[in-house]
Amino acid sequence: MLSRVADSFYWMSRYLERAEHSARVVEVYLGLTLDGDSDEAGQALLVSLGALAPRTDGAVRAGVSAGAAVADFVPPAERIDARFLEVVVRSITASRENARNIREKISGEMWEQLNRMYLLVREAEREKVWSEEPGALVRAVIEGAHLFHGITDSTLSHDEGWHYIQIGRFIERATTTAALLEARFSTPSPKGHGVSSVTEDYAEWVALLRACSAFEAYVRHYTADLRPERIAEFLLLNAEFPRSVRFVVDRVEDSLRAIARSLGRPSNGRPERFAGKLRAALNYSQIDEIMADNPLRYLESIRKQCDQVHTALYQTYITYSIEAAIAN
Repeated sequence: MLSRVADSFYWMSRYLERAEHSARVVEVYLGLTLDGDSDEAGQALLVSLGALAPRTDGAVRAGVSAGAAVADFVPPAERIDARFLEVVVRSITASRENARNIREKISGEMWEQLNRMYLLVREAEREKVWSEEPGALVRAVIEGAHLFHGITDSTLSHDEGWHYIQIGRFIERATTTAALLEARFSTPSPKGHGVSSVTEDYAEWVALLRACSAFEAYVRHYTADLRPERIAEFLLLNAEFPRSVRFVVDRVEDSLRAIARSLGRPSNGRPERFAGKLRAALNYSQIDEIMADNPLRYLESIRKQCDQVHTALYQTYITYSIEAAIAN
């Protein structure tokens, strides 16, 4: 596969995941405000969304990292519409542009679904649908992304291109989940000591789970006993929930090894080693040790290791030198 084709598969998927994540965060925020909760209840969610601020140089590919930092930015309520549209419209536009570059490599159904999403957000931006039906718009974006991934799994051969889609999707998911947790744990207790308890900030902890589509799954796993350490454990270390960091890192490593095998490479290259190192750290971590040490430092480490996987992937398969290609 040409490096530019791999690049487009990767970013098509990663930008779409970013759009879906942004839509889900804002959907939860809107639910909090409709329920009469204070703006503070969704503050940590908006901080994590601020970390997804699009670059101002018009770039649509490398260099945009959702987990680069938890931005010191909480948009006022009257500007959340503009901020949401900026992130979602540009993310879906970038995803569609990357899909256009590989139009002959993806299925017609995939292209049509991305086009529908693109036209949806463009029309919403032009017709000011956001100000009239914000809930319907964010739900349409979320459902559209889910439909795209279902179409992809059903109509695209699960070969090298499909694995680049999985890697982009899941690296983005790992960084956004870590950003949500980091923003929540960065919020001080209202009593001025450490991480707030669930009884102090019940709405915020429920909002965190809902922003990851994890509330029902968490309740089935732990019952309704909400505790910060259990929420962190579920979103970080659960091996079965599809939005936990451990689950998605497992999928990233599996796809990296599959790509290496398809190219006749040994499955212990730099990308696989970085992913394997992160996978091992998650497999053997204990939540009591994470909480007793420094959860923010642990989350920062996850984001940095995801960036290392991204960089190694690029250096190995996309921006490699001619000399490296000849050597392989």
